[in-house]
Amino acid sequence: MKYILMLFCLVWFGKIESSQAQETLNYTDFMAWVRDYHPVARQAELNLELGRQEIRMARGGFDPKLYGNLDEKQYQGTEYYNKQEAGILVPTVGGVELQGTVERNTGTYLSSENTVPENGLFAVGAAVNVGKGLFIDKRRAALQQAKIYALAREEERKQTLNDLYLDATDAYWRWAGAYADLMVREEGLRLASIRFEGIKSSFEQGDLPAIDTVESYTQVLNRSISLQEAENTFFARTQELNVFLWDDDQNPLYLEPGIYPQVLAEYATGIPQIDAFRELISSHPELRLLDYDLNYLEVERRYKAEQLKPEVKLKYNFLTETFGGLEGMGFLENNYKFGVKISTPLLLRKERGGLGLTKTKISMVNNKRDLKYQQLRAKLEQEFNTFQVLINQLATFRANINGLERLLEGERTKFEMGESSLFLINARETSLFDALLVNNSLFVKRNIGFSKVRNAAGLGFEVP
Repeated sequence: MKYILMLFCLVWFGKIESSQAQETLNYTDFMAWVRDYHPVARQAELNLELGRQEIRMARGGFDPKLYGNLDEKQYQGTEYYNKQEAGILVPTVGGVELQGTVERNTGTYLSSENTVPENGLFAVGAAVNVGKGLFIDKRRAALQQAKIYALAREEERKQTLNDLYLDATDAYWRWAGAYADLMVREEGLRLASIRFEGIKSSFEQGDLPAIDTVESYTQVLNRSISLQEAENTFFARTQELNVFLWDDDQNPLYLEPGIYPQVLAEYATGIPQIDAFRELISSHPELRLLDYDLNYLEVERRYKAEQLKPEVKLKYNFLTETFGGLEGMGFLENNYKFGVKISTPLLLRKERGGLGLTKTKISMVNNKRDLKYQQLRAKLEQEFNTFQVLINQLATFRANINGLERLLEGERTKFEMGESSLFLINARETSLFDALLVNNSLFVKRNIGFSKVRNAAGLGFEVP
């Protein structure tokens, strides 16, 4: 595989001639290249970064906060007051807010409640909600939802990659099918040309009438046109494949004429274990995304339900003048600040409406999830049945081709014995080549169908 990828780069940068690039690009190498370098694959990886940044933003709600206040009044040469306060506020994931402050207030007309020791007053304490916000608050809800969002981005990445792999698989096998058809057309023209030269020689020797040369020559012309159409189709399929080829610097790559696909029949798909795939439906990325939507809404429901409670906030702070040793600290004395804040709306219409809205959204997503499960299950059954039909058709068509080959061989033997005609040989040969083209088409559908079964089960391409 490394040699093939190196070959692509060398061709791209013009370091080798196209005549040297006689290599086979097999399906596994192609898909590994798509996985590593396609812009959509890299975009899917960046999707994970969105989740990480969402979590970082949510965790910012728990960042410690420093603050400071200065309030001063001077009038007619008198300092009425000079109030200084600084502190730090530390929110925690447990819902408790830790706080430390220092006050230093002076002034002639300073109110008594603001009077503190000359060197200032330290306070260390906490605030906790014992009503609304006890079990969940806005900060904790945001963090939980951010984590759910990050998990959802992982499922979104899987689904994006699965769809990319299916599109790439479709492009590769159609390219391989176009090349197989091209080989059939080239062989048909080669045989027609050889036959024309032989009949022409026989006519010149007087063994065959002139009309036979006309018939054989028209066959050459018809097959030449068919070959040109096959060449055009192969060129178009190659351009479609080029869309999936990029280098490490996100520059597009182009296949040179000398790089060909693997043989259609050489790709061993195996038979999917449908029972195992049915079990995988429940973990399909599309269903998991809906599950995360439900988890996200469940956090919102809990938060909205919490808003129905009254707000009861307790604050308690120890007061001290100094931090100079454990025994000298005022924390051991009965010095403190304590407060209680209680409030609640009377009708709670906003809160009840918000909770009811969230519950309705949850019901809607549940219904959507049930429908999506049935849709995915039906799609899996459909794709698996189609794949089985293609397997059976290939087996049947292989027998048909064997029969057509024997008929053609027998017609050639009869022609050599003078018991057949050129028209019958052309007819037999045309039937065989048409059957080979259909056989190629079935192989293309089978190989793509295998990936469709995996995609329907929520699985992508597995690179060894």
